[in-house]
Amino acid sequence: MLASDPAVQDVGVDAGFSPSPEILRAPDLSVGEFPDQPGWVQGAPSLAVEYADTGQDEADLRIKIQELFAAGTRHVWVVRLTGPRRVEVHEPGGKLRIANPGDQLEAPGILANPVPVEALYDREAGRRVILRNLLQREGYASLEDVRAEGEAQGEVQGLREAVVEILTGRGLEVDDDLRTALARVDDPAVLRSALRRAAVAAPAEVLAAFRVV
Repeated sequence: MLASDPAVQDVGVDAGFSPSPEILRAPDLSVGEFPDQPGWVQGAPSLAVEYADTGQDEADLRIKIQELFAAGTRHVWVVRLTGPRRVEVHEPGGKLRIANPGDQLEAPGILANPVPVEALYDREAGRRVILRNLLQREGYASLEDVRAEGEAQGEVQGLREAVVEILTGRGLEVDDDLRTALARVDDPAVLRSALRRAAVAAPAEVLAAFRVV
């Protein structure tokens, strides 16, 4: 889910980080830019996500968070899986903040989009975020934009076919030049004008109008 965010380059699962020779840490999830090579990554991730369940060593977790901050990590999210589901938001020099289901998590400069708390542990919520993120990667703001584009494309194709149907219905031959010209036009207004012309004009006149446009 995090890897689908349009701003994210790399996400590591249990990826090892060594900010200094004496420190080795492997957050559950790491977000940042990592070299594609074997061995421990030097430095620290920009965003680290830890999942805390039954048996969590709280003292070690606190040390881990402080070591990551000292190495340059900007955000640590601790997803609590015992008791009420929640996320502890840690930031260097800031107070601990609790984010509950329904809240949004943000990591400016690291993630392009906010992350619903539920998306970090609920599969369906994660899939909805993935869909949004992948659409944005393809240039769509939302699924509604995709639907709108599909409807517009359907209208354009319908107008192209209507021009051909009108002309052939009048007993006129539609040659390849006109069909090619129709295929190149995506403006519904131009195609509606061609449709009106097709009702009274010859195919050559319809084609000539496209060449003017």
